[in-house]
Amino acid sequence: MTCLEVLPSVERVVARSRSVLFHQDRIAPAITRWGDTAHRSPSWQHPCHFFDGSQETVRWIFTLDVLNHCFWPDPGKPAWSVLYEGEVFSGYWALAAALKRATERGVPVTEPRFLAAIGEKDLAEIFSFHGPGGHGRPCGTEIPLFAERLENLRQTGSIIVSEPGRDVMSLFHAARQSAVKLAALIVSHFPSFRDEARYKGEKVYFWKRAQIFVSDVSAAFGGKKWGDFGDLDRLTAFADYKLPQVLRELGIISYRPELASRVAAMEQLEAGSEEEVEIRAMTVWAVERIKEEFLRRGRKLAGPQIDGWLWGLGQSDEFRKNPYHRCRTIFY
Repeated sequence: MTCLEVLPSVERVVARSRSVLFHQDRIAPAITRWGDTAHRSPSWQHPCHFFDGSQETVRWIFTLDVLNHCFWPDPGKPAWSVLYEGEVFSGYWALAAALKRATERGVPVTEPRFLAAIGEKDLAEIFSFHGPGGHGRPCGTEIPLFAERLENLRQTGSIIVSEPGRDVMSLFHAARQSAVKLAALIVSHFPSFRDEARYKGEKVYFWKRAQIFVSDVSAAFGGKKWGDFGDLDRLTAFADYKLPQVLRELGIISYRPELASRVAAMEQLEAGSEEEVEIRAMTVWAVERIKEEFLRRGRKLAGPQIDGWLWGLGQSDEFRKNPYHRCRTIFY
């Protein structure tokens, strides 16, 4: 079964891809070598993740995923980081730590009215090294796309406030325990989740952060309560910049020389360009083929689980030898 509109649209891209190539024969060796590290259920347990077992956790995850995009620094620049519980975190974990720290200090990061009116100074304080009430950090690095994150929070808060239910939880009732339906509702209600592009005149759907939100809620609640979805296996991979880096290292995808040179030079690709869309589409397509190989070997893993497996591999130096593609976008 297809997930949303994602798989049919990426299949059309894969069929006409010029700069990104797929190598089916490299999947089996990759799973033989690394497949034992793939786990069925992702864990939400981490010092930077908030969890209280209530609907407030769902709202916190929603705010997290409104902001969950683009952490890579410019070449030669330090990564944005924050201090939490005596430890310095960067990237995604810095975002989670910043929000959890703010929550613990009484900042209402899940309150729609607060988000709708959040000021630049308020958000900068949340994202600062020491956080709300801290003393800042000399020569600190600002989180990438700060202005876009500020606008997306305000827009999201305003939309929720204007809705009859005035709570993102109302979408769970409408979704009726369907992961696919909930992701589609998130996309339809909130423009910052509308992760779509055009390729040779046709629309392509990725919906990365909407699907991540659904998957995060499922992981946080262990597939129970608000994380109980009957069709979670219909979600696809979350096409970003880390997964294709790993897939290239595994030999499952490759780039034509011109694109490979641009990526190696850390040249930014334009969001929505043919090359960028082909990279993301091939990533989703490759994960679906990996899923089939796991199933052939007697292991039933969903796209998000394989996504987590590849992302985990990407945290090791062995898979960081070649750069990932650079693209400044709110969608990943």
